[in-house]
Amino acid sequence: MTTFIKWNIAAMLVGFILDLIIGDPYGWTHPVIWIGKYISFAEKKLRKRGGNLRRSAVWLTASTVLLSMAVTAAVLFVLYLLGRIPLFIGMCIISWWTLSCKCLAKEGKGVAQALSISLEKGRKQVGRIVGRDTSCLSEKEIIKATVETVAENTTDGVIAPMLYLILGGPVLAMGYKAASTLDSMVGYLDEKYRDIGWSSAKFDDVLNWIPARITGTLMCISAFMCVLDGRNAFRIMKRDHANHLSPNCAWSESAAAGALHVQQGGTHMYFGKPIEKPTIGDDDFPIAITDICKTNRLMYISAMIVAVIALISGVLL
Repeated sequence: MTTFIKWNIAAMLVGFILDLIIGDPYGWTHPVIWIGKYISFAEKKLRKRGGNLRRSAVWLTASTVLLSMAVTAAVLFVLYLLGRIPLFIGMCIISWWTLSCKCLAKEGKGVAQALSISLEKGRKQVGRIVGRDTSCLSEKEIIKATVETVAENTTDGVIAPMLYLILGGPVLAMGYKAASTLDSMVGYLDEKYRDIGWSSAKFDDVLNWIPARITGTLMCISAFMCVLDGRNAFRIMKRDHANHLSPNCAWSESAAAGALHVQQGGTHMYFGKPIEKPTIGDDDFPIAITDICKTNRLMYISAMIVAVIALISGVLL
């Protein structure tokens, strides 16, 4: 068991370094592309077949997660037959594929750069990373949407995959990635996805329950290290962590809002319909474009803390 965890930690750390240097490999080589293709294919087949979509939702969730884990396990088994070195290289590469640290920061920075050129470019760029209608967003709303997205995705794009890589290696992490992809594609509350996506949304909530709370705490600690208001981050997280339709999203969002002294949340447009959301944080300062870079720093430092703790744990095991 100790050897298993050590291998997982080593592969996670190498994958993390690769992610920091290279970032996500865009295009057909990324497993998430193929997971997404399977989800789209399976969803169409299930809708075409008809019947009870709520029951079909469970099958969609289970088949996507288990298939992703099975394929990952099969690849690693083949590499194991070739030797320890090919196996470890494979573990490192798959670990890299499950992390989105640099990509998340790049997307956030891209919105800031686009917004500095024009409001229209900012709307178009933020539309790449949010599911809401961005065509009428103001500059402040674009910045808010970006800060919210970076803070929220620090959990499911960075910290949670790192934790699952440590505990269960690439197989468990890829299963988590499949569940996260499911939630982002079908886990909505609107009429189209309410039935086919409920299982994916609930399963994602379960998988993120502990990582979300760890991420919020890490972002509060990171606020001190980034010379932001760590005490206020803890205060706002404690007060507003339940101010969201999701049981998990507001932990990291409230920590970031408290560190920056800004207010998040409120009503947003999703697929043409307004979705009421509670506010998070206090409107102490007007949100500024520099807050995007500050949120990126919170994300990076949070990930670094996990990496350092994992490294020390690996040495001591």
